[in-house]
Amino acid sequence: MSILDLSPVVPVVVLDDPDSAVPLARALVEGGIGVIELTLRTPTALESIRRIAAEVPEIAVGAGTVTTPQQAEDAVKAGSSFLVSPGTTPALLDAMLATGVTVLPGCSTISEALVLREAGLTELKFFPAEAVGGAPFLSSLGGPLPDLRFCPTGGITLDSAPRYLALPNVACVGGSWLTPASAVKSRDWSSITATARATVSALIQD
Repeated sequence: MSILDLSPVVPVVVLDDPDSAVPLARALVEGGIGVIELTLRTPTALESIRRIAAEVPEIAVGAGTVTTPQQAEDAVKAGSSFLVSPGTTPALLDAMLATGVTVLPGCSTISEALVLREAGLTELKFFPAEAVGGAPFLSSLGGPLPDLRFCPTGGITLDSAPRYLALPNVACVGGSWLTPASAVKSRDWSSITATARATVSALIQD
């Protein structure tokens, strides 16, 4: 099964404390989420990925904000089962593909999408979604590029997510609302579980 089909929403998480990684992942699993994108925006992100991969096999953990070839290599060594980049350069794409795991390279224009399709990729990240045209832009791509599927991320909320998921070329959305910084900081795992459960219920229903 594709990473894009594991959940209608991929939690995009920035985590400072590796000790929170496992309980956070378990809270998401309990709420019905089967995938987590942990961004490489903190010095401890790789350790958090390592712990989730080792201790919470029920969730697919991937690295987000991959911007260098070295990050791609390090993330997979830490246990990432997929890699997500905000954008794509030839060197970064080569390094991501060389790891052998699933990759979701980022694009924000039709030309970038065409380049990635020429490289054999049909599942892409669309970022920053809201800032560069949102659901109407992705809808317009469905005509000339019907074989591509997207995970739009960037500025998406629970309220706007259904507009994206209604599109045939959108498989899931990425969002940070499932793991608000305040709840993570206070270790309020039950509220994260409740938010995840409500989100999955609302989006599947829609």
